[in-house]
Amino acid sequence: MDLFGRLDQHLKTIEGSFSVRVVPRGNELVVTGNELDVERVAAVFRHLRDVLRQSGAVSAQDVRYAVRMVKEGEGAGPSGAGDDALLITSRGRAVRPKTVGQRTYVEAVKDHGIVFGIGPAGTGKTYLAVAMAIAAYRTRSVERIMLTRPAVEAGERLGFLPGDLQEKVNPYLRPLYDALYDFLGAETVEKYMGRGIIEIAPLAYMRGRTLDESFVILDEAQNTTSEQMKMFLTRLGLGSRAVITGDITQVDLPRGTRSGLDEVREVLHGVPGIAFIYLTERDVVRHELVSRVIKAYERFEHERAAARNAPPEGAPRAGGA
Repeated sequence: MDLFGRLDQHLKTIEGSFSVRVVPRGNELVVTGNELDVERVAAVFRHLRDVLRQSGAVSAQDVRYAVRMVKEGEGAGPSGAGDDALLITSRGRAVRPKTVGQRTYVEAVKDHGIVFGIGPAGTGKTYLAVAMAIAAYRTRSVERIMLTRPAVEAGERLGFLPGDLQEKVNPYLRPLYDALYDFLGAETVEKYMGRGIIEIAPLAYMRGRTLDESFVILDEAQNTTSEQMKMFLTRLGLGSRAVITGDITQVDLPRGTRSGLDEVREVLHGVPGIAFIYLTERDVVRHELVSRVIKAYERFEHERAAARNAPPEGAPRAGGA
């Protein structure tokens, strides 16, 4: 049942994706169809068997990812970061990267002092970064965890927010709290914050500080200005590392203001010790429709750019008389 899914739902997904028929017989599967598709389905099941051994469960998302990778000719490959989980959550769940892109991202964080994780929503950029920060603290690689993001409204004007300063900025920082609660549980998070082991603050609070022996995460970095990005990157002290995450297609800065995340790709390109990892819609680990939404927007933006660059109707073509 773990492999086939409830009511054989995983088998139905695989059958619907290839020109095959999959029939379970006891502890065996009989796959019939054309030779190429049968080989592809065999690769899918080998991948899902490995997922089951590693994590003890196979999700519908795991099935869709394996099918997509095999159909695109890349093979499913290892779904996680090898045999070892990044950490075990407070609920006993093992956290592993689920896609090839996520594995590349995790390996880059292990090997570089500064890593930029750039990609669309749902690719696990922040979630995996927080997991690695907690893992680094548990192994005493760092002494504290610092999480920050710019307090920029996403296309809305929220106006006056009641409460003290911390209560005013908490809505902007909520996704970071959610990730920490998932990994550690609310009680442990509050204890660590009280002891200064974990700190969550708006980016503006970073100015003038030097962060030693820290794992620092800047989330939603597409909403930083050039000055804010430079300020953040120059806060790192001895023994610290930083992960900067963002989606350059969802900038909420005022019109005409260039994103610091977009600019820094040019400024720091090729600098030793710094890695830029680009995740795509294939690394999305949310609802299947999120991948479709991202692809639809990419197609729309591409067509709109092509229309803007097309010559006016009736204009002479290059090389014409």
